[in-house]
Amino acid sequence: MDALLAFLTSPLFGTPGWFWLAFLLLIIALLVLDLGVLHRDQHEIEVRESLLLYAGYFSVGVAFGGWIWWQLGGTKAMEYYTGLLVEQSLSMDNVFVMAMILGYFNIPRRYQHRVLFWGILGVIVLRALMIGLGTALVQQFDWILYLFGAFLLFSGVKMLRSNDEEAHPDLAQNPLLRFVRTRIRVTDDLHGGRFLVRLKDQASGRALLYATPLLLALVLIELADLVFAVDSVPAVLAISQDPFIVYTSNIFAILGLRALYFALAALMHRFIYLKYALALVLMYIGGKIFLHDLVKVPALLSLGVTLGLLAGGVLLSLLKTRDRKAID
Repeated sequence: MDALLAFLTSPLFGTPGWFWLAFLLLIIALLVLDLGVLHRDQHEIEVRESLLLYAGYFSVGVAFGGWIWWQLGGTKAMEYYTGLLVEQSLSMDNVFVMAMILGYFNIPRRYQHRVLFWGILGVIVLRALMIGLGTALVQQFDWILYLFGAFLLFSGVKMLRSNDEEAHPDLAQNPLLRFVRTRIRVTDDLHGGRFLVRLKDQASGRALLYATPLLLALVLIELADLVFAVDSVPAVLAISQDPFIVYTSNIFAILGLRALYFALAALMHRFIYLKYALALVLMYIGGKIFLHDLVKVPALLSLGVTLGLLAGGVLLSLLKTRDRKAID
């Protein structure tokens, strides 16, 4: 009992162990509620259900920020809310990529939630590794933060200049997909919501294990998240170097975005100015890093600037495309 008490009260990456335990238990409870109760039966998620699910995750995420305010103070809470907003906004581009992957493999809507849900488990592990490595580097070498700033500025400029061809990659030529297809047995047929299935081999008569399109889609979605994390993790690390703040804001943002996927996928064609707003956010955060010795920007002001840029991009997009019809 004494050892457990010591673990819960001792700092873990600068934050008491019981903070981390409370967060992980909350995430586990949300995932069990999501898959084990709300989506026990695999069904097609409509826009209304997607919005309600997102509202639930968003409310818990906001409430968690209130708890951080109570326990760690207003500055940490503002860093958390800014990180939550930045991560969720930068990951919106990932919605289009996920829709493209699921469409490429012809995954029915009733099974798409299953793929996205299990993808979250991979995200929880991958983001922990990336954030742990990133914060360790920043704490060990201060100049790494300037490297992150330069990378964010470069990413922002690149996003401003990106064209449609770069935004529509050819999945058939994806190296990872080609590698998987040459190394394991793959069936082109769906077998319900299963990722792996045993099929009888005509030559040997034995039942062999095959990967289904759901597993291939899951692998590519995990890869896409890893690629997007290269931008988003440095962006949040530029806001806060507290591993607890960075990790919790990342995970809540991704949970909310995955819940919102079914509503956003049908509307992404209308957010024509969103990438420009995201580019300006990256450039703002990168520039703030280089000027932080000269100008101290309050966390609340950073949150306001980020929210203003993103809200402006979304509103301008919706106004510009208000007469467009949704694309099936």
